[in-house]
Amino acid sequence: MTASIGRPIGQHTAIRALRAYLQDIAGALGIGLESSTIDDDPPVSAYLALDTKLAHYPGRDVALLWDERHGWAAAIETHSGEDLIVLRYLGGPTVAPAPRRVARFVTALHEDDHTVGRPDPVALRSTGDAGLADLLRRS
Repeated sequence: MTASIGRPIGQHTAIRALRAYLQDIAGALGIGLESSTIDDDPPVSAYLALDTKLAHYPGRDVALLWDERHGWAAAIETHSGEDLIVLRYLGGPTVAPAPRRVARFVTALHEDDHTVGRPDPVALRSTGDAGLADLLRRS
């Protein structure tokens, strides 16, 4: 296996596992991966655009964000091109919950159901901890 210079082999494995995990999440949401990205710089993170809007934020695109410390968050795009505005975090117990749990999080977001997720992030693991690929594969 070949890894980019400066990227440990283990991180390369985690990126492949993250791509497969994102595919599973997108499938559970009924969307494709054409509007997704992965950032392999620590903390490893991903962006998955949703093809829906939220009633409380008309005209703003909605996305799911994932990172290796906090797991999933729902966010809206700004009109000024600044950073996304995070609305809610899915929360624990793992950064890689099952696709059906992420799909339920998105449904709750659209239903304005605040019983799913939380307003603040919780560190579920540390950046660069070993075992990320295994966590992603188990989901």
